[in-house]
Amino acid sequence: MTQEKLLEVKNLQKHFSVSKKSVIKAVDGVSFDVFRGETFGLVGESGCGKSTTGRTIIRLYDATGGEVKFNGEDVHGKKSKDQLRKFNRKMQMIFQDPSSSLNPRMTVLDIIAEGIDVHKLAKNDAERKKRVEELLEAVGLNKEHATRFPHEFSGGQRQRIGIARALAVDPEFIICDEPISALDVSIQAQVVNLLKKLQKERGLTYLFIAHDLSMVKYISDRIGVMYRGNLVELADSEELYLNPIHPYTKSLLSAIPLPDPRYERTRKRISYDATTHDSSDESQLREVKPGHFVRCTTKELERYKNELNN
Repeated sequence: MTQEKLLEVKNLQKHFSVSKKSVIKAVDGVSFDVFRGETFGLVGESGCGKSTTGRTIIRLYDATGGEVKFNGEDVHGKKSKDQLRKFNRKMQMIFQDPSSSLNPRMTVLDIIAEGIDVHKLAKNDAERKKRVEELLEAVGLNKEHATRFPHEFSGGQRQRIGIARALAVDPEFIICDEPISALDVSIQAQVVNLLKKLQKERGLTYLFIAHDLSMVKYISDRIGVMYRGNLVELADSEELYLNPIHPYTKSLLSAIPLPDPRYERTRKRISYDATTHDSSDESQLREVKPGHFVRCTTKELERYKNELNN
C-alpha cells in the first residue's frame, strides 16, 4: 500500500540577514516528506532551526530557497487572497507558549471563533457559539469556559484553548511547535494524549516539533533529527531509538533520563564534537537501510553500513 504524501519539503532554506556581511542560515537545505495521517517528529537542541522550519512551511516566514508542496501545490508560490485563505484553513499551527499566543483582551469564545469568522463557517451567532462549545468539549474543557478570559486558566488549559482554535477551521495538517515545552511535566502527557486522540478521531496529520526525544518517540511515527539547520538523521521512531547512527543522534539519546536510580548512577552522556564529523558539501542525507537516512559522505556511508551489519 502506497502512502500518500501530504507535505513535501525539498531543500528548504531560511536565512536571516544580521548585517550587510553577516547571514544566519537557520534552515539550510532541509528535505523530508510527511504522509497523510502520520505524525512526523522534528527534534534537536534549541537554535537548531526546527521551529524556523515549521514557521517557514506555514508561510509565517518567506523561504529563502527550496520548495514546499502541500497536497501537490506550491506553498510559497504567488497566491491570491482567496487562495491564501483556503491554504490557511488546511494548515494550522499550535504555538509553544499558550500565554503569549492568546489575546488577553478576548474571551475564549472570540479567540476560538477567529478562524470560524474569517472563513465564514457559521451562519449566525448561535451556530458560531455552538461550534465553539463543541470544540471546547472536544479538548476536555467545559462550554461554560467560553465566556472567560485566558488569564483565568492554567497553562495546560490555555494550551487546550490553542488546540481548539487550531481545530476550529477543520484543518488537514497541524504544525505543533513545541506545544508542551512550557507546561509542567504532569500536564505534558495529558496534552500529548489529547493530540493523539484528536488525530484518530479527525484524521489529522501532525508535524510535531520538540527537543524532548522521549516524548517525540511516544507520539511520532517517524522522526527527523536536526542540527545547525540540517537534518542529520531520519527514520521510523522505533528504528531511530534502537539503531541510532549519527553521532549527534547518539548524543541526544544518551541525555534521556530513565526512572531507574541504578541506571542513572552509571549513565554515560555521549558528547558530540562536530569537528570529528565530515560536514563538507559532499555530505547529504543518504539511505543506510530501507527508510533510515543519515547525513554523511559516501565514505561515511560505507562505515555506517558496516557498523549496522556487525
